[in-house]
Amino acid sequence: MMKNLYSPRLLKKAQVQGAVTHLRWVPAEARGVLGTYAAAPQKGANAADGPFSAACPYVPLWCKSNFSFLEGASHPEELVETCHQHGIGALALTDRDGVSGVVRAHVRAREVGIALIVGAEVTLDDGSAIVLLAQDRQGYAHLCRLLTAGHRRSPKGESRVGWREVAAQAGALIALWGGARSLLAGEAEPDPVARLLREAFGDRLYAMVTRHREADEVEQEARVRRRAQRHGIPVAAAVEVLYHTPARQRLQDVLTCVRHGVTLATAGRRIRPNAEHDLKSPAAFGALFADDPAAIERTREVALRCTFRLDQIVYRYPSERLPEGKTTAEWLAELTLAGARERYGGVVPADVTAQLDKELRLIEELDYCGYFLTMWEIVRFCREREILCQGRGSAANSAVCYCLGITAIDPVRMGLLFERFLSRERAEPPDIDLDIVHERREEVIQHVYDKYGRDHAAMVANVIRYRARSAVRDVGKALGLPDTALARLTRLLSRGSEIAPAVLAQAGLDPEAPAHRHLRALAAELCEFPRHLSIHPGGFLLGHEPVIDLVPVENATMPGRTVIQWDKTDVEALGLFKVDLLGLGALSHLDRCFRLLAKYRGVTYSMATLPADDPTTFAMISRADTVGVFQIESRAQMAMLPRLRPRQFYDLVIEVSIIRPGPITGGMVHPYLRRRRNEEPVVYPHPSLIPILQKTLGVPLFQEQVIRVAMVAADYTPGEADRLRRDMAAWRRSGRMEQHRERLVSRMVAKGIAPEFAERVFQQIRGFGEYGFPESHAASFALISYATAWLKCHYPAEFACALLNAQPMGFYTPSTIVEDARRHKIEVRPVDVRTSDWDCTLEQVSCPRGSLHKSEFPGVPLAHLGPRREPASLTPAPPPLRGASRRGRSRDVSFETPEATASRSRLARGPGGLETPRGTLEYSTNFEVEGREAFAVRLGLRCVKGLGEADGARIVAARSAAPFTSLADFARRARLDAAVLQVLAEAGAFDGLEANRRTALWEAKALVKCGGDSLPVEPPSSGELFARLDAAETIRWDYRTTDLSPRGHPLEAVRAALRAQGLPDAADVARLPHGRARCAARTRSTSTTTPTRWGPTNG
Repeated sequence: MMKNLYSPRLLKKAQVQGAVTHLRWVPAEARGVLGTYAAAPQKGANAADGPFSAACPYVPLWCKSNFSFLEGASHPEELVETCHQHGIGALALTDRDGVSGVVRAHVRAREVGIALIVGAEVTLDDGSAIVLLAQDRQGYAHLCRLLTAGHRRSPKGESRVGWREVAAQAGALIALWGGARSLLAGEAEPDPVARLLREAFGDRLYAMVTRHREADEVEQEARVRRRAQRHGIPVAAAVEVLYHTPARQRLQDVLTCVRHGVTLATAGRRIRPNAEHDLKSPAAFGALFADDPAAIERTREVALRCTFRLDQIVYRYPSERLPEGKTTAEWLAELTLAGARERYGGVVPADVTAQLDKELRLIEELDYCGYFLTMWEIVRFCREREILCQGRGSAANSAVCYCLGITAIDPVRMGLLFERFLSRERAEPPDIDLDIVHERREEVIQHVYDKYGRDHAAMVANVIRYRARSAVRDVGKALGLPDTALARLTRLLSRGSEIAPAVLAQAGLDPEAPAHRHLRALAAELCEFPRHLSIHPGGFLLGHEPVIDLVPVENATMPGRTVIQWDKTDVEALGLFKVDLLGLGALSHLDRCFRLLAKYRGVTYSMATLPADDPTTFAMISRADTVGVFQIESRAQMAMLPRLRPRQFYDLVIEVSIIRPGPITGGMVHPYLRRRRNEEPVVYPHPSLIPILQKTLGVPLFQEQVIRVAMVAADYTPGEADRLRRDMAAWRRSGRMEQHRERLVSRMVAKGIAPEFAERVFQQIRGFGEYGFPESHAASFALISYATAWLKCHYPAEFACALLNAQPMGFYTPSTIVEDARRHKIEVRPVDVRTSDWDCTLEQVSCPRGSLHKSEFPGVPLAHLGPRREPASLTPAPPPLRGASRRGRSRDVSFETPEATASRSRLARGPGGLETPRGTLEYSTNFEVEGREAFAVRLGLRCVKGLGEADGARIVAARSAAPFTSLADFARRARLDAAVLQVLAEAGAFDGLEANRRTALWEAKALVKCGGDSLPVEPPSSGELFARLDAAETIRWDYRTTDLSPRGHPLEAVRAALRAQGLPDAADVARLPHGRARCAARTRSTSTTTPTRWGPTNG
């Protein structure tokens, strides 16, 4: 360390030139906590705005957190907490070109009682930088507008503004000009810029002298002081803070290497030469600037002038257009009551009326009416354009949302807790998630932009953070470790796994090697650091004021979208309203399935008109025959289904929720199953918990339940319960869940609850922090689960066809979907250029009358194997809302035949909240009975790898003009390149034109070379030019070109040989008792027989 670098001798001349200015004398009796010199305090400044004390001689004015992406090496909260520990009363967070970290810092600063100054280090188009601090609300708006302008014109992740733009937005901003990147410290004279800034900022411009004990800084400081004196700019002392403790220097070096794409060995002067960029204690900072106490004092002057706090943001939700003479509350109430009458068949039950009155009063009191009207308008837009949508999440707890058609679950009937969605005590805006058909979500997003304008609408950010794999990858590259070694290591890591020595050894790395020890330590530190900003899947921030006055806005990677610099956690912390428009693949699947039914069978279904609690469907679910069924198709869910055996809708709600970390880590799954099977009595830990746990047999399974248990059994106040909910959502990052353990367990035990149960509840709460479902969320998803299961059970061909067209989604590949369809006796036909469209389609299977037997189509009612006919003239029906009420029919986007409309009047309401036909277990459609038909699935051109949608469109367009007569005719009219023709030939798409694939492949290549004319090659007199593919080769070629085969599984060709060796297939293995071993007999004479307790085994 160069202890004498800033000695009085070296700085004497510069200090004289940089005379103390812009301080005023404060009489002794009025000095207060600031001492002799103080800046004139701004109006409104008080101890709450800036709690400085005499023991706090300075304020750090230039601090960068890790939201200066790949530069700062400390979380914003760590900087705030370190300030608090040092007794420093204020901190300026000035991340590079953004305010992404200020909300986190603000929340923590409010908790520990220090003042947070909001600012940013702004990059200029000449590559230099200046630090700007917001004095008040107007200054903060100017800062946001300036940063927005810089980001909107720059590549993603960068920002550049001009000096005249800085001057134009200078109002109520303080400028700190200095540091190594500034023009003020550079070699060239910055006189024109200095005059521009001096004129724009006046006495709010400060020259910033920085010291990090680097040799170059002596000359730079001399230049800064000389130029500051010449232009009459006061000098303030600063350190560029990059981390809260010197121990983070190593991580900061690694981040620098990652940012510049270099290694530590090649980084050169890009990395800092020492660890002097930490947040200094007052004593250390005072010693560093001991020769210039006025510059230290001026940091407090600047801090006192900055009275803006994020709490001062007054947010107003944008107003909706209202009918003349109506207030927002009146219009919302009118729409809600109209929807209630429609939901409940004209007569609204008394308990529903009471719940609606309660909710509407609270919504009006909290001034949230506009938000509900916005969601109603978006849902109406979707229905007018036949875009399938459904609200979910905690919004399903609201009867108002249900009556407005936003959600599909009747919360009054299901007994859902409204306070989980909205309450006076929580003091935060409601959060409504709207799921939308995936491929049409962009229409809805652009509608929001068009309605509110780009100035008043922007999407919420998503902070991409380092996980174990990405941290190891980037740290390893910075350390110069081989890519192959890093690839081996990252393959062994999961999302939240620890980088343990054993894992290093398993990857072939020596855990004790110095480089590998550094890799472990630095990667662990880097985990959970923000990497960059992405875009939230569908969260919008809407504002009555321009959004760019609230937060800077950037361009998103996707064209036509803009994104703010705050994520959903930040938005919620400030009480701002977020509108979530999310894409859900399952809705795309349902939408496609409904359209196929309307097109090929002439019937119309919606989620509101599917029969409820259908025994055939639940029997299929209980057999775990759920490939492709939303939320219950995973291996874990399939293993649970035969044990749970769902029989009604609420059982599906349980099923959706139970295979989650919350119930699993809390040890609640097996007790629930035993009680459900009557293998143990239903007991309650305390009588007060009976109303909470009765629906789930005394076992807490839902997020709402564990929170209510905390309130009832552990006497949590509403505020404490809300803190528990927040900590539960962020326990991995914050580590705050442990502070609840002692409080929860001790209070529950004091009430007479068994310690074991109390501990299990805590473990479950922590598990919900990883992933857990509220009951309302599970109910919304269970509704979609039931709908997809019903369609799979009763219309398996349409189900499989729609599922293939909705890919990629779900757990399973198209090959698994095809195999599942074949197991259900659905014929799947290969890709054929003569008939295949881009999407998979249905083709009629010709069957003589009476030739079908129900056993040929398990789970398919014969009524659904009706005759093929052209779709009837469809007339629009009023758009029903999905979901369910036993008292009245819901409405959704649907188009019905007149016959279907008449048949719907015979429907009754089932206990799942959906409609069901009276007196029948099978839904009878309005097909004629002359003859029966079934449908086969024709694979679409989309299944062929390497074939683009534009290529598919050319094929379909050419075929619509006239059928293809030969491969040469196809090549001439479709005009595809050689690679596409080759892959079509290999995939068998030309089998209808040329049955021999090898010949088709030969001819396809020849046609390209000859411009569409066949080569005059005569086949040999003995037969074909090429040998045909056998069955096994055909399947292999199918898989190579489409990743699936409708002709069978790759093992089918060898199954006979495997059976001859005594090897069981998967079905045989599934039927074996647990613990039973079965091995094949060896064919060699040296085989021996080893007895086991299950019988002889060849070995």
